[in-house]
Amino acid sequence: MNNRPKVYIDGKDGTTGLQIYDRLAARDDIDLLLIDESKRKNPDERKKLLNAADLAFLCLPDAAAIEAVNLVENPAVKIIDCSTAHRTSPDWAYGFPELSKARKNAIQNGKRVANPGCHATGFISIIYPLVHAIPELRGEIFSCFSLTGYSGGGKKMIAEYENPARDVILNSPALYGLGQNHKHIPEMKKVCGLDKTPLFTPIVDDYYKGMATTVSVHMDMIKNKNNNINNLDDIRDIYIKSYGESKIILIPDNQDKDLIQRLYAGSMAGKDTLKIFIFGNDERFTITALFDNLGKGASGAAVQNMNLMLGFEETKGLNL
Repeated sequence: MNNRPKVYIDGKDGTTGLQIYDRLAARDDIDLLLIDESKRKNPDERKKLLNAADLAFLCLPDAAAIEAVNLVENPAVKIIDCSTAHRTSPDWAYGFPELSKARKNAIQNGKRVANPGCHATGFISIIYPLVHAIPELRGEIFSCFSLTGYSGGGKKMIAEYENPARDVILNSPALYGLGQNHKHIPEMKKVCGLDKTPLFTPIVDDYYKGMATTVSVHMDMIKNKNNNINNLDDIRDIYIKSYGESKIILIPDNQDKDLIQRLYAGSMAGKDTLKIFIFGNDERFTITALFDNLGKGASGAAVQNMNLMLGFEETKGLNL
């Protein structure tokens, strides 16, 4: 008798869906439910597969993800939504298990999990431990810039950048979300428990995947609220304490600025792990999260959450 859980990817042909499929296709501990290509936009066929699955990934635009949730009538079906639609909903667990035991338990025991946004993953990985260690920082206004490869923009942007006849302007980095209304900002603020909305500048550049999210901090922000934290070693200790047992969020042992002259945003491409680097001095410093926007920033995180929800080893099928 086959007791393998059945998994369906609604939106498998999108960038995130394809990456999830790549991570799951070779596994022999699940059964992937596949829709006939001619019926992949047929709501009745999708509904049938959604309700036949033990777990379904929604790799869809927000409106389509909400519609897909409404198609699920089987109360046993677990859902991981990779869209923005449910990331701030109190009825959905936020899929970032490294943040706390309570959040990990909510994922393991829940049936509705919202997969984090890519930029939000970088920001939250940096800010959450800080405000957890120093709750008074919740009232600060944090400023963040985040550099991503063009795959984060989906099929349309990928085609734009990979068009041989593209505009030469695409050779240079592009700032976007200039109205301070990027769709990841609400989850950044809510998950970190911030009183004030962060300033956020996303930047897309001419490489396929990889992300570098950076927050700048002045030590006076911290010393005014906690006299026990005075230097970079104290700051690093916060992250080691928060993530020291994680196999996915890593704090490199050697962060000597004399040995590491540059951080390259594409250096974690192909990995499902995230590394945090702290550079500067005891007066002012930057904290950078380096990761793959399609890995820990999207599909890798989704598979990690699936593993937890279905009782598998958390890192199974991930590229560490």
